[in-house]
Amino acid sequence: MIKEYKTIKEVVGPLMLVEGVEGVKYNELVEIAQANGEIRYGKVLEVNNDKALVQLFESSQGLKISTSKARFLGRGLELAVSEDMLGRVFDGMGRPRDGGTPIIPKKSLDINGEPINPAARDYPNQFIQTGVSAIDGLNTLVRGQKLPVFSMSGLPHAELAAQIARQAKVLGSDEKFAVVFGAIGITFEEAEYFISDFRRTGAIERTVLFTNLANDPAIERIATPRMALTCAEYLAFECDMHVLVILTDITNYAEALREVSAARKEIPGRRGYPGYLYTDLATMYERAGRIRGKKGSITQIPILTMPEDDKTHPIPDLTGYITEGQIILSRELYKKGVNPPIDVLPSLSRLKDKGIGKNKTREDHADTMNQLFAAYARGKEAKELAAILGDAALSHVDKIFAKFAAEFERRYISQGFETNRTIEETLNIGWELLRMLPRAELKRIKETYLQQYYDTKSE
Repeated sequence: MIKEYKTIKEVVGPLMLVEGVEGVKYNELVEIAQANGEIRYGKVLEVNNDKALVQLFESSQGLKISTSKARFLGRGLELAVSEDMLGRVFDGMGRPRDGGTPIIPKKSLDINGEPINPAARDYPNQFIQTGVSAIDGLNTLVRGQKLPVFSMSGLPHAELAAQIARQAKVLGSDEKFAVVFGAIGITFEEAEYFISDFRRTGAIERTVLFTNLANDPAIERIATPRMALTCAEYLAFECDMHVLVILTDITNYAEALREVSAARKEIPGRRGYPGYLYTDLATMYERAGRIRGKKGSITQIPILTMPEDDKTHPIPDLTGYITEGQIILSRELYKKGVNPPIDVLPSLSRLKDKGIGKNKTREDHADTMNQLFAAYARGKEAKELAAILGDAALSHVDKIFAKFAAEFERRYISQGFETNRTIEETLNIGWELLRMLPRAELKRIKETYLQQYYDTKSE
């Protein structure tokens, strides 16, 4: 039974206190009806005896508490889902933003999702081709994985996100592939960039966009990624699609959490963020993976801007704990004109070994990947040494490695945001670069592969 209360006592910023309540639950949805017929929404943050603390989704400006009524709806925030969501743009609360007709829902789902039984989880082991060599060749994305991108302010992570969303696909499968894009706290220009880019390239047809703008309320920011993930779960586990979820920017999400925590006067944890930041992020990131007996899967790429370029900051630090690797963007490479500026050495994909090799990518993939890593690391060392001691201090082989490192950045990593490389192309470019090195130096590659690919130029 829905109860209505006229006992709203005070409003402080985004928070509202209602007294004399009964049977109210945490996270319950609340309607605040004003005398002029306007309705605002909120959710229950805290219940203490007969008092309920409600957080408003909209601003509290112009809210007259003396004439307002609070209506507790007995359910959490829900998203109306349907396959018709593909190709549409929504706001952070799941309302259409593209001027199209409202969605006729197949069902309404709680945005907090349902827990997955860990025993029902299937291991991620299928290769996803993003078309970006630095990811496909060296830090491979696997279906069902969560692989964050750690960026820095001013770096082109938005372009990389759009590129992956446009290009990503599961190889060797005719199963349906969809992208759910959740933009959290971005500017209007950024939102327009994503929408127009997807429309220009036709990628919008298989994409669902949730855009929460920087001037939208903080609570909407907290709901946006959950809206995106609820939509992804429906497409994956009920419509049998492979879904790639891209969330940008997680830093804005964490800032919204901090804002809400400060409004509740909670004792802060590390660097002013709430103590439950880890738990809260985990409730989002863990909504990825595969389930036994289901065809679909959810793969996540959360993107975050590291505050002050510091990867020990709580947001990247905790994200790194929960997720399965990280792709790190480098300011140094960006200054050199390398796009996308992916720093491959500190980057990591913990599940890459399971998604590469024969019948997945190519049998020589693992060996070439290890050799490219080793050669690039040695080349970078040689370049640093040359910067201190001059070229004369380098041996003949070191000079070759230094040249290799420069070519590797120019040809392998730097491919621009419009180039879509197949895994074959990526591996062949890798071999072309390895041919710059003496055969004796390629210690990490099996002899059979050297005969097959090093000795004979691939056509």
